[in-house]
This record gives sequence, structure tokens and C-alpha cells, in this order.
Amino acid sequence: MSTSPPPTRSDVRLLTEAFTPGEEVDRFTRAHPAAGGIVSFLGQVREGGGVEALELQHYEPLTLPAMEDLAAQVRGRWTLDGLLILHRSGEMAPADPIVLVAAAARHRRDAFAAADFAMDHLKSQSWFWKREKVDGVWRWIEPREEDFEDIARWDSAVAE
Repeated sequence: MSTSPPPTRSDVRLLTEAFTPGEEVDRFTRAHPAAGGIVSFLGQVREGGGVEALELQHYEPLTLPAMEDLAAQVRGRWTLDGLLILHRSGEMAPADPIVLVAAAARHRRDAFAAADFAMDHLKSQSWFWKREKVDGVWRWIEPREEDFEDIARWDSAVAE
């Protein structure tokens, strides 16, 4: 009788309140003791440039299901022990955490690739509208060309 590895566990959360990145990564790490590599990425509100605040809005019925679908795509591409995707919405101040992605895998390359893929998709195919406040005035932020270039490399990786 052969035993197959347990299914990859995902923790996908859309948050309106602040989270503590160190605590989240620590909890994730402890949940995956058999992983040989755990990679995490934290995105935070940049300080400087006169930015006073950042606000992320989203369409509630679509956002969390789409994030869960992204997690399923990631699990389908790489062999992972676990995956964590946390994303804030609402108004945030400089240095506040926005997004945390962590991937646990037996081998580091799978963990790096999975986290990178997830972040590229969150940045360019996001379900969030982003605006920042500078000098008391709000302005909408559009995705950058680099965000679309980052995601396009994953399509070419499949074609190779």
C-alpha cells in the first residue's frame, strides 16, 4: 500500500485589519516542519515621496474567491507543503504591511517560484483598486508596465 503525501494546505485571507508579519511567518513555519525551504515576501506601504496613506478597495464577491483560485493555480504548478496568502484592504499608513505570501516546500526552488508567481499575479491581475494620498489629495494608481512584463514571463515559461 503506497501512501501519497498529504494535500497542500493553503491559508488565504483577505483582511481589513493590520497583521503582524513576523507572527504570521512564524506560525506558518511551525505548521510545516517537514519543509526544506520556506520563502516569504512582504509588501508594505512605501515611506517617502510625500505619501500619507494608501487605500485598497475591492469587489467583495470576487476578491477572496479569486485569491483562492490563485492559490489553487500555485499548488497545481509546484509541489508545496503549504501556501499562505494574506492581503489587506482599506486605508493604510506608510510602513504598514499590505500583502504577505509564503510558500513551504521540500525544495527551495519550488518555494521561491511559487511565491514569485503568486506575487506577480497579485500585482498585475489584482482584484484591488489602489489610490494614494499625497499632500492631502487622493490619486488612483494604475499598474506599471513592469507588472505586466513580470506576469508575461510565466506564460513564456509554460511554452518552453
